[in-house]
Amino acid sequence: MKRATLDQETANFALERSIERPWFRSFITGLIIFNAVILGILTYRHSLPGGLVVALEMIDHGITYIFAVEILLKLVVYRLQFFRVGWNWFDFIVVGISLIPGGGAFSVLRALRVLRVLRLLHVVPVMRRITEALLKALPGMGAIVAVLALVTYVAAVMATNMFGNTETEEVRQLFGDLPSSALSLFQVMTMDGWRFEVMQKVIDDGHPMAWVFFLIFIFVASFAILNLFIALVVDSLAAEQKTLLEEGLEDLEEEFEEEREEADDARHEILAALKQLQQEMAELKVAVAVRDRPPEA
Repeated sequence: MKRATLDQETANFALERSIERPWFRSFITGLIIFNAVILGILTYRHSLPGGLVVALEMIDHGITYIFAVEILLKLVVYRLQFFRVGWNWFDFIVVGISLIPGGGAFSVLRALRVLRVLRLLHVVPVMRRITEALLKALPGMGAIVAVLALVTYVAAVMATNMFGNTETEEVRQLFGDLPSSALSLFQVMTMDGWRFEVMQKVIDDGHPMAWVFFLIFIFVASFAILNLFIALVVDSLAAEQKTLLEEGLEDLEEEFEEEREEADDARHEILAALKQLQQEMAELKVAVAVRDRPPEA
């Protein structure tokens, strides 16, 4: 029984080493990229020869099964430990969706197989660090979104009261009620055609000083608050990079400490060997002196 358990642990260890080797990760990464290219080509299925479409779909199914085997091997090796990592949950769900038959009510879920491309965020270390930094920045982003929503709400109420009472249909559609005003101000905040599609219509409707309101809103919402998102992400990336550097330094210190301890052990062994050698030399000298001593008369 113990021998069987030992053989199973040895097999699991060998399997774990295999799936964690760089060549295996590179193989999976290459498959993800290749699969992304195939899914992109299949968007032109109506203009492609039928045989080519069938071949590409077969390759897509084959890659899906390879991904499923990868997940299965990880489940065999890590068992329930597999589900303690969030990225493993993501891989498990995405691959599981890809295995759902593509007909009937599941056709929409089947279309989500393109999410397998997002596995690159987990497989490629640089992308994983950036994604983790963005996830760590989400709590701070929530506070910024709350501030932005508050500013937009206040500005929408002001715009509705100032510009909504009009006979011009275009301006009424923009600022006739609170939801319309909020949507119009969101367009202004993104600076997408805000000058001629929004502000100029309000000015032509008899509000020549409306540009002051819009410029203040753009300065507060776009230049100030939205840039906080960039600052938060940059700060999170810098913190993540600092953490990686500290971990790297800790690893170097641990390696240096281990090497120093090994060097100390080797030095102690050499000193012990030298002392033993000196003792043996002293004993040898005594033995030689006794042997060469002339006999007493």
